[in-house]
Amino acid sequence: MRVTDSLEDVLYVRMLGGFSATWNNVLVAGGSKANESQFTYLLQILIHNREKGVTRDKLEQLLFEDREVSNIHHALQSIIYNAKKKLQKSGLPEANYIEQRKGVFYWTGEIPVVEDATEFDSLYSQAEAAENMDEKLALYMDACHWYGGEFLPAQTAIIWAARESRRYRERFCDCVEKAVQMLRANQDFFQMEELGTYASKIDPLADWETVTMEALASMGRYDDARKLYDETVQYYFAEQGLRPSKKLMEEFDRLGKKMKHTYAVLDEIQEELTGQNDMTPGGYLCTYPVFVGIYRMVERMLERGGQSVYLMLCTVVDGKGNPMKEGDNLEQLSKRMGDAVRKSVRRGDAMTQYGRGQYLVLLINTTREDCGVIQKRINQHFIVGRQRSGIQYYVNSVYWEPHVEKTDKNGRGKNGK
Repeated sequence: MRVTDSLEDVLYVRMLGGFSATWNNVLVAGGSKANESQFTYLLQILIHNREKGVTRDKLEQLLFEDREVSNIHHALQSIIYNAKKKLQKSGLPEANYIEQRKGVFYWTGEIPVVEDATEFDSLYSQAEAAENMDEKLALYMDACHWYGGEFLPAQTAIIWAARESRRYRERFCDCVEKAVQMLRANQDFFQMEELGTYASKIDPLADWETVTMEALASMGRYDDARKLYDETVQYYFAEQGLRPSKKLMEEFDRLGKKMKHTYAVLDEIQEELTGQNDMTPGGYLCTYPVFVGIYRMVERMLERGGQSVYLMLCTVVDGKGNPMKEGDNLEQLSKRMGDAVRKSVRRGDAMTQYGRGQYLVLLINTTREDCGVIQKRINQHFIVGRQRSGIQYYVNSVYWEPHVEKTDKNGRGKNGK
């Protein structure tokens, strides 16, 4: 909790991660008051620009945009008049809340304001100017924690708000990166873990988990780092259908290089490597980086010859045969397809989720005819009743000259076989 959250007789305004204005813990605007959108928008503009103010023409343009208003000056005065009445009823002290001076509108200086976006800007500027490294780090850390998310997320379609949102996010990223560099140099991995966790929560799908992973690995908490990696990959798949980014995979590789073990005999090492009582039927479901490692190892083994290996991509398609990239039931269909694939391939075959509605399968010591049989087996496990969705398959030979075969949801190729 920030100290300013509890200040009395101060209008505390949140712009980052949402909008609200509170006075002595009483909500003045924002929050659940969705019916006050024009009143709320007026406050957002005036409070965020309270130092320089907003000209009449600019304010009218922002409030009414391209709407046809018979008397735009009168409409603006009406909005301001009603806004003042609402502010007075909200419990704010008596004041001329919205002042006009020489054609420019200002938020009154009689009501003190603490705005999170302004505080973030101020701390960032102080950090950039600070020469003492300890002070610089403390200011960067404070700035990071003032950033509560996207600037006015409900106004992303409005140009000025979108520009500010981009500017604040760029500054936040710069803050995190510079703070991480200093924490790494200080070997303060505890704070580094905390910052990575916070950044991941505030700015999701931005690979900040790599900061946390690095901190955990540096503290020797390898199991926690691996668990975080698996959870992150699963989250990226579920939310956006994204496979692990290059940055995330590189951090995972660095994690593996950092792992150190105590001295042990071969039997102990082999026991650790062997899956304990892993008699799970079906294919070996693994993370994407592990799948990449298996694939590259298989490629090297094939140089000796004697085996035929195929790579198969399974994609969920709709009733018209088009790949499904979104939709409420895509997650369920993707999970069902994964289960169907795992049940239909052998324990020696590797598989991984590649994206939303997609799985990769490495079929070891398999013929092209066997691939068709496997596809039919997958369909039998996947297709229920008269469902319109199906699976589209692409198959490439590994090592040998690639050959691509596209089949429909029933496992038939272009010639219908």
